[in-house]
Amino acid sequence: MYKSLTQKGFTLLEVLSVIVLMGVIAAIAAPSWLTFVEGKRLNSGRDKLYLGLREAQTKAQRRGLDWQFSLRERDGSVEWATHPKSVDSATVQWTALDAASLKIDEETTLATSGSTYYVRFDDDGNVQYRLGRVTLSSRRVPQLKRCVVVSTIIGAMRKSKEQATPRDGKFCY
Repeated sequence: MYKSLTQKGFTLLEVLSVIVLMGVIAAIAAPSWLTFVEGKRLNSGRDKLYLGLREAQTKAQRRGLDWQFSLRERDGSVEWATHPKSVDSATVQWTALDAASLKIDEETTLATSGSTYYVRFDDDGNVQYRLGRVTLSSRRVPQLKRCVVVSTIIGAMRKSKEQATPRDGKFCY
C-alpha cells in the first residue's frame, strides 16, 4: 500500500497576501505612532522645564536672592539652568533635555539676552521684569507644541499644549 504524501505549508500567493496586508497596516499605523512618541517626548521636556522654573522660584524664596531660570538652544539641543541673577549664564552648569528632536519654538515669549531666554524671580518668588511662555515643538512633527506659561507677576505657572485655534497668533496657550 501506498501512503499518501500530504504537503504542508503556505502557497506563494498566501505569503504575499499576508506581507502586503502587514505593509498596509504598518503604513497606516506608523504616522500615528510617531506622533504619539513625539508627544510623549514633548510632555517630558515640558515637565522638566516646568520643574526648572519652580526650582528657580523656590531657590529665590529660600535664599533671599534674585534667582534666574535660563534656557537656550545649543548644537541642536535645548538646555536649561537655574542660577543666581548675579551669576553670568555663560558660566553656569547647563542641563540638556534628553530628546534631540525638541526645539524652542518661535512662540516662546520669555525675555531674552543674546540667544538665552530667561525668567527672573525676586526674593519673594515674584516674577521680575516680564511674564511669558516657553514653547517646545518637535522637529519631526512640527504641529505638536507644549508650553509652560508664567502667567502672573506672583509667579503662577501652568502647563499647556497646542490648541486647535490660535489666540494672538499663538497655538500654545
